[in-house]
Amino acid sequence: MGALGRVLLWLQLCALTRAAYKLWVPNTSFDTASNWNQNRTPCAGDAVQFPADKMVSVLVRDSHAISDMLLPLDGELVLASGATFSAAGGDSDPSCNPGAPLLFRNPDRFSWLDPHLWSSGTQAPGLFSVDAERVPCSYDDVLFPRDGSFRVALGPGPNPVHVRSVSAVGQTFSRDEDLTAFLASREGRLRFHGSGALRVGSQACTDASGCVCGNAEMLPWICASLLQPLGGRCPQAACQDPLLPQGQCCNLCGAIVSLTHDPTFDLEQYRARLLDLFLKQPQYQGLQVAVSKVLRDAHTEIQVVLVETGHATGAAGQLGHALLQDAVAQGSVLGIVSATLRQSGKPTTADSALNQSSSSAGLAGGVAALVLLALLGTVLLLLHRSGRLRWRRHEDAEPASAGLPLGFRNPIFDVIVFKQQPSVELPDSAQKVDILDIDTKFGCFVNPLFAGEAEAEA
Repeated sequence: MGALGRVLLWLQLCALTRAAYKLWVPNTSFDTASNWNQNRTPCAGDAVQFPADKMVSVLVRDSHAISDMLLPLDGELVLASGATFSAAGGDSDPSCNPGAPLLFRNPDRFSWLDPHLWSSGTQAPGLFSVDAERVPCSYDDVLFPRDGSFRVALGPGPNPVHVRSVSAVGQTFSRDEDLTAFLASREGRLRFHGSGALRVGSQACTDASGCVCGNAEMLPWICASLLQPLGGRCPQAACQDPLLPQGQCCNLCGAIVSLTHDPTFDLEQYRARLLDLFLKQPQYQGLQVAVSKVLRDAHTEIQVVLVETGHATGAAGQLGHALLQDAVAQGSVLGIVSATLRQSGKPTTADSALNQSSSSAGLAGGVAALVLLALLGTVLLLLHRSGRLRWRRHEDAEPASAGLPLGFRNPIFDVIVFKQQPSVELPDSAQKVDILDIDTKFGCFVNPLFAGEAEAEA
């Protein structure tokens, strides 16, 4: 039986026992174009170079004619059946345009905690996993290519990684002592490195209602690995009030249904129900659904995440309401005790973004105006208390002088500041106030900067 046949048999056995597994995707093969800095495999006449200070195991499946090869200080080339190396001499392949040496990329770039680098063969179309569950969970079996070369960085999370078993280089490790001995060997050090620790021997998930993944404490490091190509930042969600499901690194647009359940609830049957009764309907074809058990406030619940992969049409909210109705109608049969729904807001469009920018600009302008008014009022109050500025009620003011007002042009504000008029003695029955005569038809106001000068001239 070939390697592919053994892998398929192993996957079938996992499916029969309902065991969950994660498959490692990248490799360090000589014949994989993405492992080279020019995204192509070596051509005839190429000079190839490996990082001198990196340990690596490289599988070679094809035959290659090269002009030069610089090997690492510690590593190995594993030649598959029929693979050979020969000297190219003066012959070269002009279609490859050989020139500078072809560099093998850093083999230490692949991290265990990167969700991009794992695959689950049990994932049905229309279903996905939140980011924390894309990395192997504590109850998962981990499978590395039997006949392939790979290198995995462990860590830098604070706790050891726990899984049920690890299958690599033709062996399956389900006991810690066996795995520890392998990792300490040269064969293990060529394939696993880093400051983290790997442990095996966890129990398989035997609860029909599902099991909590166990990667909550690792989520910050999982998100850091996931978002590294994006500069560590999540992309902007294309909706208002987006949602952040538990175990997810970035906000999503859609809906989240939370289910509490009794011991009769079956997680796999509920997933199958979603696929058969809902996701196959035309109005829900553009949705992706993640269903898993999560820990919230010391209690477990079933989290159903509904995400619209294309342009938001409201289908996620519609399906969320349909699942609530289904929980009410069939809850006693499905083992559902209660259900709640959360939805994101409307899609973000260019018009809405423009309106939000306008609103933000208007709000900023209003705040600035209020601050200026407050400062002006404070200055006027201080000048009044110091005696440099006085006022009285408008109805008690003296008539304005005929002709042009006695004032001067303020070069700063281009308004007229009036001279302060003398105080008026009123009868004893009347309140004595000081006045500042302002002709309101000119739309002027007192400039506190020149109030002292105006008072002196009076």
